[in-house]
Amino acid sequence: MTAIATDQAKSEAPALTNRQRFLDACRCRAVDRPPVWLMRQAGRALPEYRKLKSKHTFLTLVRTPELAAEVTLQPIQRFDFDAAILFSDILVAAEGLGQGYQFRDGGGIEMDFALRTTDDIKQLSVSALPERLAYIPRALELVKASLGDRTALIGFAGSPWTLANFMLEGGSADEFTQAKKLFYSEPEIFSMLMKKLTVAVTRLLQMQILAGVDAVQIFDSLGGLLSGNAFADASARWIKQIISALKRTVPVIVFSKDVHGHWHTLVDTGANLLGIDWTVRLADVRAQLPEHVGVQGNLDPALLLTKPEIVAAETGRILTEMRGARGHIFNLGHGVPPGAKLENITALVETVRNFR
Repeated sequence: MTAIATDQAKSEAPALTNRQRFLDACRCRAVDRPPVWLMRQAGRALPEYRKLKSKHTFLTLVRTPELAAEVTLQPIQRFDFDAAILFSDILVAAEGLGQGYQFRDGGGIEMDFALRTTDDIKQLSVSALPERLAYIPRALELVKASLGDRTALIGFAGSPWTLANFMLEGGSADEFTQAKKLFYSEPEIFSMLMKKLTVAVTRLLQMQILAGVDAVQIFDSLGGLLSGNAFADASARWIKQIISALKRTVPVIVFSKDVHGHWHTLVDTGANLLGIDWTVRLADVRAQLPEHVGVQGNLDPALLLTKPEIVAAETGRILTEMRGARGHIFNLGHGVPPGAKLENITALVETVRNFR
């Protein structure tokens, strides 16, 4: 084939859909540009969400499939991200085990009760989880029907370690100490809890996969609480068991916040991609990983509170530093802040979309 014919064939090749671009990046394949979606892209920053929230509680939105689907689709309709992520909460896994949760009037999470004794842990029931969380696959099926093959759909769950912290504390805390105390002082009881949570998270993710998600993300949001010596045993080993049980049916992203210097431990979990927070240079992390493991991130979320030109410049810097690297999904280093400006999100998305 001549050079002219090759160029013509390239120009006539069908453009990647958002979904295919996302899936190719998950598999570290070549793409025309990095796919983009944002953690917490659905929610408080969007006026259409705030309008819904004025009529319904957060838990009503999460537990009503039609409303959860509507909120999931809102950022896709506004920004055309490459992927949608189910509007839900990591604590649905605790709910599925029989430990419900609410939101405090002053902010933060409050569990219906705290795990205080061995009997409390024993009473958590994995068997009832599919029935208690039946609203999740119903919401996903509605979203999937709307997205079709154009946009990828992501399911998610909290890591066993992160869930254990909320469940043992009884909700949000200024300082999470109970899970570490149990890990160090009563390892057998800690292991009992983590085994139940590992099964629960696995089943929750399997439910989402059966409902049609294209990928799943495990949020190890409190992984950074652990010391260097403890991280592998207290968190990573349980994530590894979950990923192994999923049998590579869909790509798995692991986002372990504030966990630096443990990249190889995270690679060992079997994750396809690692979510990276904003406190490290993304290209430096990518250089330390095997070629088959990608990265997701890692713009500082605070930039969404500034100006479009600042967001565009910083987004462009990360894209330029990552140019040519396979397996890069553009995202924030954590979730969209409530005060994020819509014009800044637009600047971010347009910068990624126009990057070559």
